[in-house]
Amino acid sequence: MYLAENLRFIRQEKNYSQAEAAEKIGIPRTTLGDYERGHTEPNIETLSKIARVYGLKIESLISQRLKNVAWEDQRSDQFKILAISVDAQEKNNIELVRTKAAAGYMDSFQDPEYISELPRFQLPSLQGHLRAFEIEGDSMLPMEPGNIVICKYVERLDEVKNNNCYIVVSQREGVVYKRLQKTPNNQEMLCISDNQLYPSFQLPMEEIKELWEYQAHISFREPSLIHQSLMDERMTDIQRKVNELHRHYIGKTSS
Repeated sequence: MYLAENLRFIRQEKNYSQAEAAEKIGIPRTTLGDYERGHTEPNIETLSKIARVYGLKIESLISQRLKNVAWEDQRSDQFKILAISVDAQEKNNIELVRTKAAAGYMDSFQDPEYISELPRFQLPSLQGHLRAFEIEGDSMLPMEPGNIVICKYVERLDEVKNNNCYIVVSQREGVVYKRLQKTPNNQEMLCISDNQLYPSFQLPMEEIKELWEYQAHISFREPSLIHQSLMDERMTDIQRKVNELHRHYIGKTSS
């Protein structure tokens, strides 16, 4: 149980003195001090007040170690929880979500314990809350299947930059890597594949659970081989289209 530690941590993150926090909650400062030292525990009514003041769930206050969670004010009365992991020096790790783990990530991306069990590494040249995702499929060529994209957490949907690439986490589409454009009504995101064989689709804003902006990627093939492979695929596609046109022309002339 992390209640005492969490109460101290959240108050300090909010830059409240004990007196200020106690006043907002509606309890004496000495009582809050006892809670933060773990000498006593609040009853359920007081715990509900504390949760409302800090915009968190009671369960999060009690069972999640919020020191290992990033949480930002979303310009409303609610706080969005981002689970992260840190190393022994309290530096943020880059957690890796493999393709085979994508389904589990959908269910547990806000669970600090689940996030702490993901493979992790660090890149000192990149800053912020970062996560790495393994690419599946060929919808974003020349980004190949098996490549790993390293992305930075997007706090608000209005921060999306048109035509930039993002990892989009949603219940409907799962974990996908797409180029995004805001629709004129700002109610949906247009998700675009760089491979023109894949159609674009619109995703309602409210269905987006997490958004991560592309920062860098790790490839496991030598660049010239990737270029040659793409050229071969394009030539094959051109040849296929020429054959289709030829068959269409022969069909017309013979009828």
